[in-house]
Amino acid sequence: MDLRQLRYFIALTEYRSFVRAAEAMGITQPAFSRAIQNLEQAFGCALVDRANKSLPPTPEGQVVLQHARRLVQGAAQLNNEVLQMTKLDAGELHFGSGPALAVRLVPQALQHFIERHPGIRTALLVDNAERLGQALRREQIEFFVDDVRPFEADPNFHTEALTPRPGLFFCRPGHPLLAKDSLSTNDLFAYPLASALLAPGVRKRLANLSGRSDFTPHLQTEHLAVLRSVVLASDAIGTASEEAVAEDLATGDLVRLHWRNLPPGLEVLSVRCGVISRSGYRLSPAARAMIDTLVSLDAAPSPADAGHRQSPPRHSPGAPRRTARGS
Repeated sequence: MDLRQLRYFIALTEYRSFVRAAEAMGITQPAFSRAIQNLEQAFGCALVDRANKSLPPTPEGQVVLQHARRLVQGAAQLNNEVLQMTKLDAGELHFGSGPALAVRLVPQALQHFIERHPGIRTALLVDNAERLGQALRREQIEFFVDDVRPFEADPNFHTEALTPRPGLFFCRPGHPLLAKDSLSTNDLFAYPLASALLAPGVRKRLANLSGRSDFTPHLQTEHLAVLRSVVLASDAIGTASEEAVAEDLATGDLVRLHWRNLPPGLEVLSVRCGVISRSGYRLSPAARAMIDTLVSLDAAPSPADAGHRQSPPRHSPGAPRRTARGS
């Protein structure tokens, strides 16, 4: 048994196909099959159920899989830490980010990190909190930055607070809702909603304000460019962090929407940002350096960022401040 065989077995459980797993690992299918067979011979049992088309792991395979992931990840961490012991000029860093922080903070941190540590190979996963949490549990990433609320009560995770990012609803100029002087969340549900993943509690709070039990957005994506394009080209209403659409709001390409029955202080769409890592696991020097960079930049926002967060909308129905109505 060696790490190469364990990596092949992990790939087989992920792709559920000898052909696809072999292609992903860059070897021929016969060589891949022999490696899996040799691993099974070493343990004296079958690791996958070949009678099932989806090739699920056997009970013994499940045990091997859990340890294989730890061993492979541990070997990578060992290699990284040894390379990084004297200075951060080699190794890899894998971390994740939710869409809200992938707009400005994470790109800024990557720019600083790459300038200071050009020898570190960095991989960034941008996804929703649910998938990022799964990637962290599987040790595919060392940490991620996103909303900490789903993870604060879980003893398996450690959280470190960052500045919250307030959210908002927005639409295109000329949207039918902009002809109304006052809006309620009932108006919200009269049009398609495009958003990133909304937590069940957020969905239910919005739905309850309009007498509904729950709802599902018409479009759900973590890619801001896609969400923005759909809102600009249709009557869909979008949701995002304020800083994600600050430039569009300032230029009038997008318009902020206010709902009279949505309390101003209600943190329905805000992201209570933070760094999420695994409890009891030591971060690599590269991961710690990236977290320090994120925390430092977050604590000292640039004047441009502050201006973006405070830019008033060109026109917004229901807003407490009187604004000129667009033509």
